[in-house]
Order: sequence, then C-alpha cells, then structure tokens
Amino acid sequence: MRFATSKTALGLLAAAGLAALIGAAPARAQDKTFDLKIGTWSPTTHPLQKAFEEWSASMTKASNGTLKFTIYPAEQLGKAFDHYDMARDGIADITYVSPGYQPGRFPVIDAGALPFLLSNKNGTPALDEWYRKYAPAEMSDVKMCFAFIHDPGDFHTRDKKIVVPGDVKGMKIRPAHAMMASFITKLGGTNVQGSAPQVRDIIEKGVAEGVTFPWGSIMLFGIDKVTKYHMEEGLYATPFVNVMNKDKYNQMSAAQKKVIDDHCSTEWAAKFAGPWSDFEHGGIAKIKALPDHEVYRLTDAQRKEWKDAAAPLVGEWMGNVKKKNVDGDKALAEFKEIIAKYKAGS
Repeated sequence: MRFATSKTALGLLAAAGLAALIGAAPARAQDKTFDLKIGTWSPTTHPLQKAFEEWSASMTKASNGTLKFTIYPAEQLGKAFDHYDMARDGIADITYVSPGYQPGRFPVIDAGALPFLLSNKNGTPALDEWYRKYAPAEMSDVKMCFAFIHDPGDFHTRDKKIVVPGDVKGMKIRPAHAMMASFITKLGGTNVQGSAPQVRDIIEKGVAEGVTFPWGSIMLFGIDKVTKYHMEEGLYATPFVNVMNKDKYNQMSAAQKKVIDDHCSTEWAAKFAGPWSDFEHGGIAKIKALPDHEVYRLTDAQRKEWKDAAAPLVGEWMGNVKKKNVDGDKALAEFKEIIAKYKAGS
C-alpha cells in the first residue's frame, strides 16, 4: 500500500510540475499591456513615418501584443524643440529628437554635426556606437534608444549663390542645428531660427535667405519652391536620437524591457534610418532635374577653404564638452576610429 501510495504521490507531483511548466510558457502573455505614444515632428509623408511604423510593429510582435503603439506625427503632441522634454515628462512615451535644436544642452552628441566629418549613411551606426558611452550622462533623464543621422546636407539659397565662406557674410540663414549656427556666425552671417516645417515660410517671407538642409527634404517640405542655388558638397550631418520615458520603461516586465532593449540597438539604428538616408541622397538627382535650379560643386581649393573655415568649430566643441567633464581629444579620436571602421567619413 505504501508503494502504491508513493506512486500516486509521484504521479501527482509530476502532474503538478507539468502544469507549472505549461503555465509558465505563456508568461509573457500575462504581462501588463502598455499603450505607448510616439511623438514625432515630421509629416506622415516623411520616410521616418514608415520607419516608426515598422519599428513599433516589430516591438508589438516581439512582445506578444503587450506593447502597443500610436504614432503622433507633425508636432501633434508638441513643437519639434520640445520633444526631448516631452519624453522626459511623459507627454509622450517615445520621441524623435534633434539635440541641436537646443544649443548647449547636449554638447557631446554635437560631434556628429561637425562639418565634413560624416559623409554617408554609415554615419548612423558610427554615431550610435560611439555615443552609447556618453548618452547615460548627457541624456540621464530619459532612456536613450539609439542615435542616427540623415544623409549629409548643404546650403540651399534663394537669390545668392554661396561658393566660398566669405559669401555667407551678411546673409540670413536658417541653420540645421547649433553647430551650423555657430559656423554661420563665425562666417559673418545671421541665424534665423525655425523648425524644419517652418523653413519654407521663413524663406518665402524673406526672413531668411537660405537654409542648411538635406536634399530630399528640400522637396518634401516645399523648400524647392523658394530656393534656386544648391551647393553639393556633403557639408554636414545632423544627429538625432529616439528617446523613451524612463518611468514607463521601468514599469515594464523583464521580458518587455528586453523587447525594448533589443530594438534600441546599433543594428536597429541603421535599419531605422537607412531608408531616410537613401531618400535624402535621392533628392540630389531630383533637384538637378528641376528647371531654374542650379546645383554646383566646389573646386578643391574652395573645399579646402571651407574646411579651414570650419576648423575652429572642433576647438569650440572640445571646450563645450570639457564643461561636461569629457576629454574632447580622446572622445573625438574614439569617434574617428569608429567612423573609419564603418567607412563613414568624407
């Protein structure tokens, strides 16, 4: 009897263990469901709209549907300048940020904006890999997901052709970011502030005479209607980041956090931004095909003149990051090594 009882007990224990395993298998399906808001400032026609759709859909699938996303484009949740604070404060759960819209606040990532440093879409994985070391300190009140760039931009002007640095003197230019604003000031120009969606209007009204902008977006935002001259030199890139509200991330289960982390990688940065870079680069040929537009290249001597004029920006960047206790010489050397690794330099 005792032997039979033991067999019965063992069977019950085995059945209980099997039930526990069966119950444990779909544990992620028992995770709390999160309805997350993604705030962007680009229009629905922008390539980043599709990138956000594909990125968020992948996270929804990987989380067994427990992470759901709604995208709010075109500044629906707030102005472009405010998107970092929107993620910090929980107005949105994830946002797309241009750090250069807030001069002096994020000096380290500004290295990605130095003229003639990044020349192609491989700048995205280069920037992301490098910046991960510095993001926890510089963007401590959000979760930095990944960093990326667009294909390099140039000067686009209405009435005056910019060929040498001296041509900028006395002109009113809308800069892409703080680094270009500093450059324009050093060249004797005047900066006119305005987010990307505002550029056409400020040039049309004569508030600005030109802009530094990537090529595909010139047509996307209708800036081709108010400009005529286009320098084709890959003058600068613009760093961006996708960031997430820390409190919302910390509320998630370990499995859900892993889904977020897996989608906040250098590989995803390249996958996310690659189609946008292709779109911007494709804009060069489209603008060349427009009537009454002049796209021009610089001579070697002119290009050297531009590089010499931009050189002081490196020292300025180093001074700015020193205030954040960052060794600028070391940080830039590390960045250049990674740029070479990805063949992302000019």
